[in-house]
Amino acid sequence: MVDTIRVVGVSGSPTDPSRTTALVRRVSEAFAERLGGEAQVIELATVLPALATGGYRGGLGRAALDALEAVEAADLLVVGSPAYRATYSGLFKLFFDYVGQYALVDTPIVLTATGGSDRHALLVEHQMRPLFGFFQALTLPLGIFANERDFTDYRVTGDELGERIDTSIERALPLVQSRIAANAAVPVA
Repeated sequence: MVDTIRVVGVSGSPTDPSRTTALVRRVSEAFAERLGGEAQVIELATVLPALATGGYRGGLGRAALDALEAVEAADLLVVGSPAYRATYSGLFKLFFDYVGQYALVDTPIVLTATGGSDRHALLVEHQMRPLFGFFQALTLPLGIFANERDFTDYRVTGDELGERIDTSIERALPLVQSRIAANAAVPVA
């Protein structure tokens, strides 16, 4: 018997409201709906004070520990960051510095990013994909990049972005479903 599929989104935006959070939320909820699961979105801007309380995981505040535990228990992760100086935000990196080195092995991960223009689009491929390669995660083949024209009042409104999200989901579902099925088949010790 498989428990409810947990789709966890992580927005590395240090601001609220945030286009990155809107994108992560939209993609997380769309995957959860297609998989019959539940979506949870972690906004790292709200977790920052708890991340700043200690240099080691044991010294972090409860909000940071809860967020880390949710990420490490996810069946599917949707991660996103705004582009900052051609890479992900420092807040995004700080959070993932505390994730257990082997906690995400084979976890399907959807990579998303936002930027002021399309010149930041390679952030997904050249910065985010190697980070999650370190964790030995299963980064899904089609990342999602969005720029300012894809949003209205911090809501996803661009038709092309909607099509990219749909295409990413369609291409990723077979991989995600097989990975979740394989994880469910492994007996718990």
